[in-house]
Amino acid sequence: MSPESSSPAASSFGAYYFAHCCGRPYSRDEGWLTFFGTIADRIVRDIAPRRVLDAGCAWGLLVEALRRRGVDSFGLDLSSYAIDQVAPEVRAFCKVGSIAEPLADRYDLIVCIEVVEHMPSEDADAAIANLCAHTDDVLFSSSPLDLREATHVNVQPPEAWAERFARHGFFRDPDFDASFVTSWAVRFRKTAEPLPRIVRALERRYLRAELESHEARACAVQTQNDLQAREADLAHYKGALDEANRRIAALQAENHTVHAVRVDTAERLGAALGTIADMESSAFWRARSWWVRLNRLVGRSR
Repeated sequence: MSPESSSPAASSFGAYYFAHCCGRPYSRDEGWLTFFGTIADRIVRDIAPRRVLDAGCAWGLLVEALRRRGVDSFGLDLSSYAIDQVAPEVRAFCKVGSIAEPLADRYDLIVCIEVVEHMPSEDADAAIANLCAHTDDVLFSSSPLDLREATHVNVQPPEAWAERFARHGFFRDPDFDASFVTSWAVRFRKTAEPLPRIVRALERRYLRAELESHEARACAVQTQNDLQAREADLAHYKGALDEANRRIAALQAENHTVHAVRVDTAERLGAALGTIADMESSAFWRARSWWVRLNRLVGRSR
C-alpha cells in the first residue's frame, strides 16, 4: 500500500512515511506478512488470475505472497525507498514507476490498495484510466476516512471512485465480497452487460444491504430495550440491596446496644457480687451471722 503520484513528491514516501504514516509501522513483520498472505490466498481462491500487477506495491509483500502461490505477479511503486526494501527473491519483478503513466503489459487482475487517495484528482483519474486500459478486473481500495494523514490529498467516498470506474465500463461485482482487503474495498470488472442488467444486479446488492441494515438496526433496538429492562431490574435489585443493607445496619446497631447492655449488666453483677463477698467477709457480717443463729436456737428452745 503505497502512494503513486507526482504530488505529494515521491520523497515524501521514504523511511519516515512507512514508519509512522501507515496506521502502524510498515515492515516485514508477522502482521503485514499475514495480512498480504490472506489477500493472496483469497485472490488465488476466488479470482484465480494468472498474471497480476500490484499498483502501488510498496515493499512488494503482496507480489511476494502471490509468487509463492504460483501467480505471475509484478509490482509498481513511485517510492524508490519502498522498492529498495523488496525481498531479493522478487526484486526483479518490482520497479519504480507511476500508475498514472502507460503500462507495458496487460494483466488478468490489477490490485490497487490505498493508493489513489494520495494522488491529486487529475492524476487519480489518469491512473484509473490507465489501469482500466490494461485489465478487465481491478481489486480496489481507497480510504474514505483518514483525513489527518498529510499525504491524503484526495480522500473520496466509495461512490466517487465507482463513478470514475464506470466511465471506463467497469462496475462493481455485486457478488464479490472484497472486505478481506478493507471494509470499503471493491472488485470492479469490465462488462459488456446491458445497463439495465447492471442496474438490476446493483439493486439486488443494495436490497440485501438494506435488509441487513434493517435487521442490524432492529437487533440494536431490541438490545437497547433489553438493556433498559435490565437497568430497571438492576435499579430494583439495588433498591432491595440498599434496604437489606439498612436492615443489617439496624440489626448490627441493635446487637451492639444489646451487647453493651449485657456488658454493663455483667459489670454491675460482678460489682454486686464483689460487694456481697466483701460484706460476708466483714466482722459485722460474721457477728450478724452468729446473732441470727443464736436467735434461731432460742426460738427452737421455746
